[in-house]
Amino acid sequence: MRERSRGAARAVGTGRAGDAADVLTPEQAFDALYGLCAPALVRQTYLLTGRRELARESVERAFQIAWQRWPEVARDRDPAGWVRAIAYECALSPWHRFRARYRYPEPPPSDTFDRALMDTLLKLPPSYRRTLLLYDGVGLGLPETAAETEASTRAAANRLMHAREALAERLPELADPEVLHWRLVELASTERLRAAKPLVVRQGGERRARFWTRAAIAFTVALIGATALTARTAPTHYEPPVPRGETVQGVPPRVAPGPLSESERELRAKLREEEQKGPERLLPQPR
Repeated sequence: MRERSRGAARAVGTGRAGDAADVLTPEQAFDALYGLCAPALVRQTYLLTGRRELARESVERAFQIAWQRWPEVARDRDPAGWVRAIAYECALSPWHRFRARYRYPEPPPSDTFDRALMDTLLKLPPSYRRTLLLYDGVGLGLPETAAETEASTRAAANRLMHAREALAERLPELADPEVLHWRLVELASTERLRAAKPLVVRQGGERRARFWTRAAIAFTVALIGATALTARTAPTHYEPPVPRGETVQGVPPRVAPGPLSESERELRAKLREEEQKGPERLLPQPR
């Protein structure tokens, strides 16, 4: 694992004059970095998570982010380390526990010793597991391990010591760091993990970037529309609230009209018999 990662960083270069990256197109440089780093990085991420599909998904997502920010990655002094840090962060994200496909453990390795080693690794805290993998698996130095895990050198050393002690307590054969390194390499190599093609990863990253760009534009337009509607319908001056009604004392209740008299009923019947528009002129009739 360690030779391929370091070779990838040298192959891609840092963007200085004379580097191979200066004569390659961005697509060619990305494909070179992906081809050299992705297979080993998938195996490393599998040791970090114990999940095959999550390892592939995390590595692909890391390279998609790297392609979106390729000018920055291409000029980094360690492009392989840049992508590895993103892949580890994606793999250890606590949000995976809410996904239905990751609620149940995957089948463990078939070998008894490998199964015990994987089980012990997964019982370590994520920070301890990551530190152990970087130092004893990838082969980084202690300062580089501390920098990649965003910890002090002393904290990284303590995590490494406790992780080694936990492994040696259950598997005494791994007390030797060199033996531990090769056992980690063998455990990662037993699983046939394959990374996707670099073209597929680049196209997937571009589609994802277009989707989120359109989503951001749609959200911005909706926010502007809501703001304009609010400004249009909002009151422009203060309107005092209408006070609640009060009971007025001393006012007599309204009296309902009584029954019609005989003459009033005759008049009503006569008016109903007339035309709808009524006569042109009403004249008094003599009695």
